[in-house]
Amino acid sequence: MKYLFIVQGEGRGHLTQAMTLEKMLMKHGHQVVGMLVGKSRSRHLPDFFIKGVHAPVQQFLSINFLPSAANRKPNMFKSVAYNLFVSPKYISSMNFIRKTISSCGADVVVNFYELLTGLTYMLFRVPVPQICIGHQYLFLHKDFTMPQKVFGGYKALKFFTRVTAIGANKYLALSFRIMEDMPRQKLRVVPPLLRKEALETVPVNGDYIHGYMLNSGFADDVLAWHRKHPEIKLRFFWDKDTDSPVTEIDSTLSFHTLDDAEFLRQMSGCMAYASTAGFESVCEAMYLQKPILMVPSHIEQECNATDAMKSGAGVSADRFDLDLLLDFVKKFRPDPDFREWVRSSESIIINELEVHYKDSDILVNKIKRKFEK
Repeated sequence: MKYLFIVQGEGRGHLTQAMTLEKMLMKHGHQVVGMLVGKSRSRHLPDFFIKGVHAPVQQFLSINFLPSAANRKPNMFKSVAYNLFVSPKYISSMNFIRKTISSCGADVVVNFYELLTGLTYMLFRVPVPQICIGHQYLFLHKDFTMPQKVFGGYKALKFFTRVTAIGANKYLALSFRIMEDMPRQKLRVVPPLLRKEALETVPVNGDYIHGYMLNSGFADDVLAWHRKHPEIKLRFFWDKDTDSPVTEIDSTLSFHTLDDAEFLRQMSGCMAYASTAGFESVCEAMYLQKPILMVPSHIEQECNATDAMKSGAGVSADRFDLDLLLDFVKKFRPDPDFREWVRSSESIIINELEVHYKDSDILVNKIKRKFEK
């Protein structure tokens, strides 16, 4: 089979999931004919992704939230205004997606939570089947528990998630734990997609705190805590352009640009992990049995943090309060079942993708496209 990936480019989670799934599909004799990645003016595509995938990568302008002046949480007013202003360019992006799907010969489109994919299927009635994958589709599950914290945007989040999946034949909802499938809603609950390197990593107990922040403005929290506790070693990764891959503040604090291999190496040897609650890195920390502090920077990450706490993975806060993390370390007990759940990912997800190929609509569309050519 031939697959086309369309990937939301925000953060590192969807990118590493796409890298992992490509390797799995190739291992089972399939081909990924291309990767289309949404971009914005506030993000850049990291080198680890460009160098780590086999399929050709193309980018298109997509909808993204713009950070606040402090570069901590999204500025919603600024984001809405900007996206409305450049909306004509999104029509061009959707036309690009439609033409690429038509010309690449893909049997199935795999959508990693990219909004313009759903809109493309709505406007152009694309005949190629679409399968959506991501933790966000678990928000549509009847048993998923939304946070108690009043954000006021959960209905909007669910609506956004449904729009990303317009025209989808199946939703693969990545989950921290086993949950019931919802066949009538075309929703399957599947394990997290962790890369092979993470599965093969042997964790050790180190003497430093490892961290990742989606928005570099959170560095102020880390610096403030560091001034009070200079004896604790801190190694944080951030999504920020710098002249050097490592910015050393002093002998016990350093900030690193995104490098997937180095990120995992630092994760494996830390005593605890602090992040802005991205699903992928939280899963890696859980798999490597590291206690976690989660500092959500937007509503989606608030849901991730609540779900991870339900699994006993860590604690949540509105800032990088590392005292809270060190207190949690003392009572943390890793979940052994999570590792087994993750290890079953390849067989479960590949089966979902291959079984779907046997559905009559895919076979019929494949035959139609051959005759059209």
